[in-house]
Amino acid sequence: MATTISFFEQVNRYFDSAAALTDHDDLLLDVIKRCNGVYKMIFPLKRDDGSIEIIEAWRAEHSHHKRPTKGGIRYSMAVNQDEVMALSALMTYKCAIVDVPFGGAKGGIKIDRNRYSQAELERITRRYTFELAKKNFIGPGVDVPAPDYGTGMAEMSWIADTYMAMNSDMVDALGCVTGKPLAQGGIRGRTEATGRGVFYGIREACSYPDDMAALGLEPGVEGKRVVIQGFGNVGSFAARFLSEAGAKIIAIAEWDGAILDESGLDVAALLAHRNETGSIMGFPGATEIANSMDALELDCDVLVPAALENQITVANAPRIKAAIIAEAANGPTTFDASQILDAAGKLIIPDAYLNAGGVVVSYFEWLKNLSHVRFGRLEKRFEERAYRGLLQAIESSSERRFSAEEMKVLAHGATEEDLVESGLEDIMVDAYQQMRDIRERKPECPNLRTAAFVSAINKIVLCYEELGIFP
Repeated sequence: MATTISFFEQVNRYFDSAAALTDHDDLLLDVIKRCNGVYKMIFPLKRDDGSIEIIEAWRAEHSHHKRPTKGGIRYSMAVNQDEVMALSALMTYKCAIVDVPFGGAKGGIKIDRNRYSQAELERITRRYTFELAKKNFIGPGVDVPAPDYGTGMAEMSWIADTYMAMNSDMVDALGCVTGKPLAQGGIRGRTEATGRGVFYGIREACSYPDDMAALGLEPGVEGKRVVIQGFGNVGSFAARFLSEAGAKIIAIAEWDGAILDESGLDVAALLAHRNETGSIMGFPGATEIANSMDALELDCDVLVPAALENQITVANAPRIKAAIIAEAANGPTTFDASQILDAAGKLIIPDAYLNAGGVVVSYFEWLKNLSHVRFGRLEKRFEERAYRGLLQAIESSSERRFSAEEMKVLAHGATEEDLVESGLEDIMVDAYQQMRDIRERKPECPNLRTAAFVSAINKIVLCYEELGIFP
């Protein structure tokens, strides 16, 4: 009988395979991969009908090499201690890979949110926040949660309000959580951040002619045939940005089935259809696939698993036809399945890098909350006047005349959203180049995932060395 490998053990297997390629002290490596602390809480909920229910919840802080720690909160019946530990570890490595100065954390409440009213969800969220604050597991310099599966801006708003009520004299209290509504200190561009980061990562991977030639593909995103598993926040925005760049989204898989159109799905029309009907099924012109997992095995250039963990296993990995597996979800591919895909010559863009867009923009939101000023507020008008002056100088010294529309576009000063997109793009491009450089420089480094973990380990070790803990 096969032994089941826990999610946290899967993450540690990836860590160990990368650590073996470094010459760091074994004790230090052991310190890095262990989870620093896990807080399990149990509290009562009074339902709207007056009945009492017991709620289980967790918060894991994996690494304190940087403070605060950072990671989302998910509401799901699948939440357990192993999952939050594994996801907090991935957050540690993810932040290191993209040079965001946080340690990793993750939280979860074991509920099916569809079974609760809005008022009940608010009571659960506020009590969870109170429990975290009571044990010093939340704070702008301690641990900063964010949205995840089953949570969004409403929950982050309740968290912020509860924490600020408990810390009314703390000027930076709003920085205790990210993913908030704009009116409560959120940042423009956060909603689409993870999906946009997925696009930037895929685009960068496809920009290297040698890498694409090895896969039998042409460079660039344009023309690539893409299958996406998951059409939630991450999957839908990734689909939109890939489609706008010229990729052909041929299939989308969701929990209730998948749809296929070899000529390419209209992403905007599909979103409208889903909003109207509550499902992607029944979309005009598309072929329906009853078992959504079958979509993972479709013939395509790029497969984007953007749903949950452990979707590609030893059971289906040999049948994966995609040349590029772009892991938009956390842990969608098991360790053994990754080895099968590597042996088949596939390019895996690892989750610890590819879905970092959310934490990158959360970092920008946290900085905004601590600085108490909107990005672009000080310089936007100055930039516009400077650009307009340059354009007018060109007109004065030549026969070139700019139309009102051209002047508006060319003299545009950077808004907060512009700066967020620019910063995210720069970070995703730089991080990919760092991973690829490690893979190219180390012949024994088999793939980008191992290179990503080597990059993270090296940066975390440097942090400990600078602290003087391990000379």
